[in-house]
Amino acid sequence: MQAFKRKTIPLSLGVMLMAGTASLNSWAEEIKATEEDTVLSTVKVETAVESGGSDTKPVKGYNAKKSIAATKTETELIDVPQSISVITQDIIKDQSIQSISQAVRYVPGVTASQGEGNRDALNFRGSGVSTGDFYLDGIRDDVQTYRDLYNTDRLEVLKGPNGMIFGRGAAGGALNRVTKEAGWDPVRELSVSVGAYDHKRTTIDVGNAINDKAAFRLNAVYEDSESYRDGVDLERYGVNPTLTFLPSDSTKITLGAEYFKDKHIGDRGMPSVNGPGNSRLKSRPYDIGDHETFFGSARLSPNETETVAFNALIEHAFDNGLTVRNRTRYADYDKFYLNVFARGPVLNNGTVDLGAYRDETDRENLINQTDLLYTLKTGAIEHRLLAGMELGKQDTDNLRLLKAGGGESVGFVNASNPTFTGNIVFSNVNRNRKSEADITAFYVQDQIIFSPQWEAIVGLRHDKFEVDHTGLPVTGNNTITKIDVTDNLLSPRAGLIFKPVQNVSLYGNYSITYVPRAGDQLDGLALTNSNFDPEKFINQEIGAKWDVTPDLALTAAIYKLEREKVAIVNPANIAETILVDGQETKGFEFGVSGKITSKWSMFGGYAYQDGEITKQQNTGANAILKGAELAQTPDHTFSLWNRYDFNEVWGAAIGVISRSEMYAATPTATQSTILAGYTRYDAAIYGKFSEKLRLQVNLENLTNKEYVLDAHNNNNITPGSPFTGRATLIYNF
Repeated sequence: MQAFKRKTIPLSLGVMLMAGTASLNSWAEEIKATEEDTVLSTVKVETAVESGGSDTKPVKGYNAKKSIAATKTETELIDVPQSISVITQDIIKDQSIQSISQAVRYVPGVTASQGEGNRDALNFRGSGVSTGDFYLDGIRDDVQTYRDLYNTDRLEVLKGPNGMIFGRGAAGGALNRVTKEAGWDPVRELSVSVGAYDHKRTTIDVGNAINDKAAFRLNAVYEDSESYRDGVDLERYGVNPTLTFLPSDSTKITLGAEYFKDKHIGDRGMPSVNGPGNSRLKSRPYDIGDHETFFGSARLSPNETETVAFNALIEHAFDNGLTVRNRTRYADYDKFYLNVFARGPVLNNGTVDLGAYRDETDRENLINQTDLLYTLKTGAIEHRLLAGMELGKQDTDNLRLLKAGGGESVGFVNASNPTFTGNIVFSNVNRNRKSEADITAFYVQDQIIFSPQWEAIVGLRHDKFEVDHTGLPVTGNNTITKIDVTDNLLSPRAGLIFKPVQNVSLYGNYSITYVPRAGDQLDGLALTNSNFDPEKFINQEIGAKWDVTPDLALTAAIYKLEREKVAIVNPANIAETILVDGQETKGFEFGVSGKITSKWSMFGGYAYQDGEITKQQNTGANAILKGAELAQTPDHTFSLWNRYDFNEVWGAAIGVISRSEMYAATPTATQSTILAGYTRYDAAIYGKFSEKLRLQVNLENLTNKEYVLDAHNNNNITPGSPFTGRATLIYNF
């Protein structure tokens, strides 16, 4: 691995440590006084009234203080024994974030992957994400697609296994989108963005009270943009109305619906190139300087996803102290995509093999969660009790077609002109599958406050996961394959928190999560019962959180994440996945969010990751050796976004994103592709010309750096964008 430049880290640490040292002693005295006033009392019950949805007023600034998703109760982040990064509304706007991959650029320990050019894909702590790691208001949102942030108030990035809260999935981490919700605070905002490569985007957010018992809100988006990549463009549009009702002072009902359409060209980037003698050992991306060339056919790589969803929340606080919260989400996802792409490296003769297929997926989710919350005090000890049940049903139909005559390859082209110019008739059925998954889960949790210094969280979840999977007849094979699998999974969580002073917490955490095989997790797996064994994730973490001031937080964590029965890309056939039994990531993360001064805001962090295969898999040329580094897991990442407001009108920001080199795919004994490390600089200028009118200009890759943005495997590698920019006008009416 090449050396990683970290000289900015000590400077940032020093500035932030000095900023908060002066206030530490005063907080210590305040806690001491609180302890002296604490006395034992008789048993009593207090009403637990929770906020079941997002606040209509977004978090101000870069530092969020609370989360519901982390514990299913409204809890201060300093009291959650887990590493969490919250991307607030101000960060989303200041960085002009419009996608999930853009949102995590400044989150330590998380990197974006390519996702074959048709879906969001993240890597948490060396654990490649599945679609089971995406959530919306705490409810599963698992489909292979791109998510827009037009109706998102903030994003909560939870690192480490989260099975006790979210159930299956959420293994290396989870990303929860908290949606905008109808409320009684007037909202009227129009945003228009234009930029390089014919970027055009408009969003509107309007909401108001209907009367003192009902409120309405509407979010909508339309985008039509091109790309720095030849032939790549996108069109997206969506609408999300919500209604909130207050039938009584103790009851809240929120209803919402969404229609979203995503149409874009699937871009799988460039291949790697063989070394002398056709060697694949430590190969590199092909001609990184040519960031425009599309390998395959943009014309024959359309992607389209249609999402129709309905959401409902009912929350009621009883007079006896019990709060009941029920969430229901129905979502229908209809997706298809074609792609013509590089399925192998550029050979020594200068040619590259192109592949093609058509894939269609229809998924229907119906999920219902019921939570019971109760706060109980017994003397000096407080218990925040949670008991819940989740019922879910997921039906998935997937069809994959190859060209007439069979086979994925459509022939070799010269790498100097790698455009496929023919037409393809997709008529050969390669995969025709149907799966029905039924989920029944029960969970309990106790947040225990022993004293102002000691707190604990203990919880246990049981998931009964039933999958009926049918492989329907395909061309040349009339056999119907049926497999019924039932998994009973226990996901424990235990965390201990010590607070030497009120604004500092030291914690330890242990958790286990499972990922059963269902839906997208079945892609590429041969239909045998052994392949249906669930993946298992075990996380051990210790960390510290320091609220230096009410507006500035520092976090640090050391962890070890073990993963068993892992599905990875088969190095002998990238269209398939295989199971490997033994993977481990050890790492350290440091994060910062909030205001250094009244004018200077900061968000970002540093992460060190050491991920490796712990047991040899396979033999011969395709052997994955013990000690092999994990795919797309750089040893070092560093990112820091700084905004400074010069006065009430003008402000500016500068950001740096840096990572060390990494492998595009887990290396084998004979092949690997190394993606070089890079450092990129971004900037922004802000003008607030009145209370109603704001203008900002965001610039990315200021030095026009040539670099690799992300990858899916050794031959799906996306070059980063050259210097680019966009301007956004925000009008509040």
